[in-house]
Amino acid sequence: MSKIQWKGGTFIYPIPAVMVSCGTMEKSNIITVAWTGILNTNPAMCYISVRPERFSHDIIKESGEFVINLTNRQLAYATDWCGVKSGRDVDKFKEMKLTKEKANIVKAPLIKESPVSVECKVKEIVPLGSHDMFIAEIVAIDADEKYIDEKGAFDISKCDLIAYANGGYYPLEKKIGKFGYSVQKKKNVSQNNIKKYHKKSR
Repeated sequence: MSKIQWKGGTFIYPIPAVMVSCGTMEKSNIITVAWTGILNTNPAMCYISVRPERFSHDIIKESGEFVINLTNRQLAYATDWCGVKSGRDVDKFKEMKLTKEKANIVKAPLIKESPVSVECKVKEIVPLGSHDMFIAEIVAIDADEKYIDEKGAFDISKCDLIAYANGGYYPLEKKIGKFGYSVQKKKNVSQNNIKKYHKKSR
């Protein structure tokens, strides 16, 4: 079958659906963002794109800080709700029964219920049209210790993260591969397996 052509638009899916917290511990807000991602490795840089008319836009612009909170299945309802309600009218932390947690470096609060919170400092604001892109340096990462395995590594498979695609929220299913697995050399058959094979062949 041939492909159908549409005019250019925002159709790169799936993408993260994150809750961005901003402000201070005393006066804070949450905005749900899907236009977000990594820009650079060293230094670690990321971005979020926010409409200028959004309540959080000026908070982030004035403070120069924000926190990207990853979301999972348990946070799906709150993620959507925080994206359609305005912080001008409601206290999103209170209404969604989310817990503020003090960050290590930035003044904006973490969302305790999030499996991973990424502390960011704005380096540049780029007006693009409908959105302004906040380019930021990742200055700290706060991970829930319950997702740390016995080896001290973060087990992301236990987080039950969600993604956003074409207007819907979807859970990330089980891992189907890892970086570099397509060129990874196959392990040699162990001597024990060789012995077992010969015994069966007799």
